Amino acid sequence: MKPTRREFLQTAGIATAGLAAGACASTTTTSTAKPPNILFFFPDQHRYDWVGANSAIGVPTPHLDALGARGVRFGRAYCASPLCAPSRACLALGVEYDRCGVPSNKDDLARGADTFYDRLRAAGYHVTGCGKFDLNKGEQKWGLDGAYRIDEWGFSNGVNSAGKWDAIRSGAEHPADPYMKYLHDHNLAATHVAEYQNRRGDPNRAYSFTDPTPLPDEAYCDNWIAQNGLDLIAAAPEDRPWFLQINFAGPHAPMDITARMEEACRGVTHPQPNRNTEFPPEVHNAIRQNYSAMVTNIDRWLGIYIDALRERGEIDNTLIVFSSDHGEMLGDHDLWGKSKPHEPSVGVPLVIAGPGVRKGVESDALVSIMDLAATFLDCGLVSVPETMDSRSLLPLLRGETASHRDHLLSGLGSFRVVRDGRYKLVTGYPNADSVALYDLENDPLENENIAADAPGQVERLRQLLAAAGAAV
Repeated sequence: MKPTRREFLQTAGIATAGLAAGACASTTTTSTAKPPNILFFFPDQHRYDWVGANSAIGVPTPHLDALGARGVRFGRAYCASPLCAPSRACLALGVEYDRCGVPSNKDDLARGADTFYDRLRAAGYHVTGCGKFDLNKGEQKWGLDGAYRIDEWGFSNGVNSAGKWDAIRSGAEHPADPYMKYLHDHNLAATHVAEYQNRRGDPNRAYSFTDPTPLPDEAYCDNWIAQNGLDLIAAAPEDRPWFLQINFAGPHAPMDITARMEEACRGVTHPQPNRNTEFPPEVHNAIRQNYSAMVTNIDRWLGIYIDALRERGEIDNTLIVFSSDHGEMLGDHDLWGKSKPHEPSVGVPLVIAGPGVRKGVESDALVSIMDLAATFLDCGLVSVPETMDSRSLLPLLRGETASHRDHLLSGLGSFRVVRDGRYKLVTGYPNADSVALYDLENDPLENENIAADAPGQVERLRQLLAAAGAAV
């Protein structure tokens, strides 16, 4: 009989009592080694291709590129739903969209839900996080200390803050979350509110207004979030492994960047959006410069965190994961933001490095961000419940396999997406009766709907949706 993974590790001399050491480490790990920490960078609305590794885009992400060079970079990663609250609920529960119980941003994760955070904490991890969790986005409550409901979700401590627009709507006059409290305490709230009201305007002004924010650099939301994360690491117990999820507010609209960020992004020419008729080329380029500046700023923080881990002597025992809850259309097909079935909306970056992870690998395996739930549990030798749809990525990361899933799912509201290695089917978008089929191998920009010419492929992919219990 083939030994279980736990039995194999015990035979190899790797501790498995309670929290086992070296779940992500090589078999040279000793029984006295500390179990791996997990650092999870989780920006909001970072599209899959907007990384330095894609030289056609022209966005500098040197630290993310370096992370990929010492780990695995996935080129075909999807979110389970291209909207904040559903995507984050799918991750927390490790399930597909139709089973997450959070159909929209108006809904909250059910009380008492079985999250991977809680399972990690029960196994001994110090589980913490900062930024916009969006697990109770409908409720619109955070607490001025950011602690509202985080214990219930499975966190040991943390600082939950509102998203960009939610912070303004809830805290313009009186703060309702810790970020707006910070701005009110530093006499910056009125400046921030006035700026955002100016950026809101018509639906696309959030993108086309690209002037820098008047906020000082340290008060910029992503910088404030990142500093909270460093403080959380510094306060983590030394005798236990920690998990930290940093939920950045960017690179989400509006296109607000600081003066320091603007200095570096101007003068760069980015590709124009695919099939857009809205703005002149120079406006589109300025929008993309600002979006890139937000991405680069988060990348800067990745470098700061990696340096901090080295100083703490923890870099070799920390799994580092970089991804996003969903993508950003950025003007492609005359569309902006998320909530769309197109690749820029459902596709996200995913880079993983750390103990036991292969180095310099570019994987074309089909993976879902929802799979990170099982991956994190597997990394800590915590059993993955059979109720999860999530599948651990550790076999891919260790080189035990080159494939992961035969197809990926994503959905929101009435539309559903299913894709295999070549074809992608979209049902229910933009109308309930709509059906679109794309050959991503020959048409990666999704410019030609070939559903009428390939009914067999449509039916085959429909059956995959039906088998998953999704609307078809």
